[in-house]
Amino acid sequence: MASEDTSLGLDSIFPEPERPPTPEPTFSTYTRLEPSAEPRDIRIRLVGNHPLWAHHLWNASRSFASLLDATRLCQGQTVLELGAGGALPSIIAALSGALKVVVTDYPDTPLIDNICYNIAENVPRSVQDRIRAEGYIWGQNTQPLLELLPPGSAGFDIIILSDLIFNHSQHDALLDTCERSISSHPSACILVFYTHHRPHLAHRDMEFFEKARSRGWSTDEIVRETFPPMFPEDPGDESVRSTVHGWKLTKS
Repeated sequence: MASEDTSLGLDSIFPEPERPPTPEPTFSTYTRLEPSAEPRDIRIRLVGNHPLWAHHLWNASRSFASLLDATRLCQGQTVLELGAGGALPSIIAALSGALKVVVTDYPDTPLIDNICYNIAENVPRSVQDRIRAEGYIWGQNTQPLLELLPPGSAGFDIIILSDLIFNHSQHDALLDTCERSISSHPSACILVFYTHHRPHLAHRDMEFFEKARSRGWSTDEIVRETFPPMFPEDPGDESVRSTVHGWKLTKS
């Protein structure tokens, strides 16, 4: 079993320096831009201190949500989110007409329970059968995820990666999972949104796209949006730390 493999523990998968402990669970609200959107306000509960950074509603998630709401990109599509945290993009995907949304994060009970809470609180009962939360470790067997797809679907049409590529040691695992679970349809894509939270390591973040291109993926930047920086006290160029970039990856 994966849980018995010490190489898959949190310290091994996410060897990034920890920030100081944060408060107990909090709430953050995302207001959808379309006045007629229902529900208009999405209230996301965030877990307390956690090494996977799920205690923040990241700017990339807000940018993702805006794109999915504005474009209805997920309407009629099957969607997989990796490392979902509070799961805002997945919730918007479900609300905007996705056929099926599978929301995943590390199989840690507080994380998955929190995603289930956010789904229950923000997604109408009539839609809840189209969205499912599951624990998943990047790079592992994707068959359990594929089995959640509607009959006749062989892979996900859209895969969401929101602020994950700062985990430099996991680039290959992320790409492995994407390649094993994405549909073979020419329109299938991976959407990758991120901020260079550590400007001095921006080149390491971009190695994700270099690896993707080496595997035959086309990479195109489709969004660039400015927000207040997540951590104003952090070092580095504030204009870099304030910018969310969104990329679309498709198979050549």
